[in-house]
Amino acid sequence: MDGLIAIIRRQWRVVGLCVAVFVMLGIGYMLTAVPRYTARTSVLIDRGNRQVVEQLSTIGGVLDDEASVLSQVELLRSETIGLSAVDKLELSDDPEFMAGRRSLLLAAVSDIRSILDIRRWPGGGEVRFDQIEAQRRQALANLLGNMKVSRVGRSYVLEITFTATSPRLAAAVAGAIADAYLTDKLDAKYDATRRAGTWLQERIEELRQRSLESDLAVQRFRAENGLVTANDRLVSDQQLTELNSALIVARADTARAQARSDRIEAIIARGQSEAIVTDALDSSVISSLREKYLESSKREADISRRLGQGHVQAARLRQEMAEYDRLMFDELKRIAGSYQSELEVAQSRERQITLGVSNATDISVTAGETQVQLRELERAADAYRNLYQTFLQRYQEAVQQQSFPVTEARIISRAVPPTTASEPRLSLVLALCLALGCGVGGVLGAFREFRDRFFRTGEQVRDILGLEYLGSVPLVQPQTGSRPSTEPVKGEIYRKNELSGFATEHPSSAFAETLRSARIAADVQIDRPHRVIGIVSMLAGEGKSTIAVNFAQTLARSARTLLIDVDLRNPGATRALGQHAEEGLLEVLLEGVAPASAMLADPVTGLKFLPAVVRRRIPHSSELLASAAMARLLAQVAGEFDYIVLDLPPLGPVVDARAIAPRVDGFIMVVEWGETSRKAVKETLDAEPQIAGRCLGVILNKVDAARVRLYEGYGSSDYYASRYTHYYHETHPDPTPVSIGAATRVKTAREKPDSSR
Repeated sequence: MDGLIAIIRRQWRVVGLCVAVFVMLGIGYMLTAVPRYTARTSVLIDRGNRQVVEQLSTIGGVLDDEASVLSQVELLRSETIGLSAVDKLELSDDPEFMAGRRSLLLAAVSDIRSILDIRRWPGGGEVRFDQIEAQRRQALANLLGNMKVSRVGRSYVLEITFTATSPRLAAAVAGAIADAYLTDKLDAKYDATRRAGTWLQERIEELRQRSLESDLAVQRFRAENGLVTANDRLVSDQQLTELNSALIVARADTARAQARSDRIEAIIARGQSEAIVTDALDSSVISSLREKYLESSKREADISRRLGQGHVQAARLRQEMAEYDRLMFDELKRIAGSYQSELEVAQSRERQITLGVSNATDISVTAGETQVQLRELERAADAYRNLYQTFLQRYQEAVQQQSFPVTEARIISRAVPPTTASEPRLSLVLALCLALGCGVGGVLGAFREFRDRFFRTGEQVRDILGLEYLGSVPLVQPQTGSRPSTEPVKGEIYRKNELSGFATEHPSSAFAETLRSARIAADVQIDRPHRVIGIVSMLAGEGKSTIAVNFAQTLARSARTLLIDVDLRNPGATRALGQHAEEGLLEVLLEGVAPASAMLADPVTGLKFLPAVVRRRIPHSSELLASAAMARLLAQVAGEFDYIVLDLPPLGPVVDARAIAPRVDGFIMVVEWGETSRKAVKETLDAEPQIAGRCLGVILNKVDAARVRLYEGYGSSDYYASRYTHYYHETHPDPTPVSIGAATRVKTAREKPDSSR
């Protein structure tokens, strides 16, 4: 609900504009539309005159009545009734009726079609276009287009309405339609009564013959295919069921025999004569040999204890034990042979049963296919038998009934010329215009919302990227001529425009507060005395260099800070602060220039800045950033500064940020509000896990303060952003001390919103 309300707040202007346009169109239609009149007549379907139909019908009730009434509605709309009314009133020759309310566009289309009709061209063929029939059909189209037939509630009353530009014509046509309907009912009943007897008699004879033929075909088919059944089941199906049960048992026996054989083969392969299997325990030979083995082992142990291991008697007993062991092992081999025999017998039995199942399946399939044909023959026989009985019954009932030329409907209300116009209706037109305006506006608004795939709020940053939202930076327009024209001083930072020092000049602004939030995130998440922080964005032009410059100046107020412009392709920070520099990062990395001599200093904040003086295109910039020289530079300056801020290239166009990522402690992602796609940022961070894992948070840059309120969800942190303005001041604080009595005036002047935001 909160999201829906937010969408309405954003798109209500679009909806309102569409509603206004459609309302104006509706008013224009009301002012230019031709008044039209509607005449009504009512026809009652009299159930008392339908005795013959009710007696012949075997199904009655509401459903049959509903269908009957709807059928009469369609009959009134049919061409038969319409042409009867056209011919009776000669409407095809009535210019008022034929004119109708056809628009100029339809008239032009009709004229073009007549011109393009090759049958009208000289020599275009011998086919002659019947103008009279064309006018008759056109009159029918006009009649059906202006006629409406509806049922009055749940009754048997049908209301016929006709709309025309003349009250007299509307009443005449409505009455002619009702009269044509009654005449058609009489004619239809007479024709049905005359044809029913002849048709039923011919049809009954044909069905009797087909019923006999189908019954004989069923009996012959059973006899020819030998479809024998027992207990309502084919014998082949019963045999297949029994064989399937036997196959399950045989497979279980085979598996059991296979397991026993595998077990004893494994015992024999390892030479474990003492291993125990079921048949070894039941074997009297192995039991006897084991008893002798144990007795000899006991005696050998006793002699060895008393007379020593080398005694002749002890050696002889050990030989006996070895012989007993060999005999037990031979007995195990004989048991293994018996297991193998049992396995072969089980496998043979399984193969035989499987073959029997396959044969029985083939027989069952063949019988099944034959039964399909049999069931088809039986259904045909039953159908013909039922049809024959039904038609015979209908014929006997129809012969006993007398058909009278009475109609089943009558007119209960004649059409009279209306006194007031029925079209156009002001309320209906306005309601339709409002509905269309809301609908079109809603569709346009939904399309605009669907196309809005950019970052707008901090909640979107947290939900989609899973990163911390550090804050937003409002869109700041630098004031023309606000900075004095001075010459740059060698060795010092020269701010080219107001944006390069906005946070320093406006420390109480939302801009500066967001940068302080980023500093807190860096201090909390990076547990090192010297922190290397990279400012990165997805695309160029998102304002990362401006954020990097202001962030570094904010840090330099209270800590030793170095700003390095490592964007060797497009050095934005250098253009803002050190456009006058003669040497910079490239000279330090490639020519061995001392970093201190290439740095620029800010006399106001104490910030040190290492620019990137690019005099030619550098295609191998990523190799320079990943080189050992860059590593030595960062290690050298790490002992001299508390914060090292890197203005990195964007992630999308180049891979430079990925190359230097291992040497960066944390990244701050700058995303342009309302311009950078959420999908593009997420895919880029997913493809760069090393950067995403060290990302301290996201800053939304260039936020439109007037539009961002439309994306504030109720209860969210952004919803209360309007209250935060009491703590933000876009103007530079006044250092002049004031008295307590003048504090109120000073506060009011400072809280006045700046029009340059």
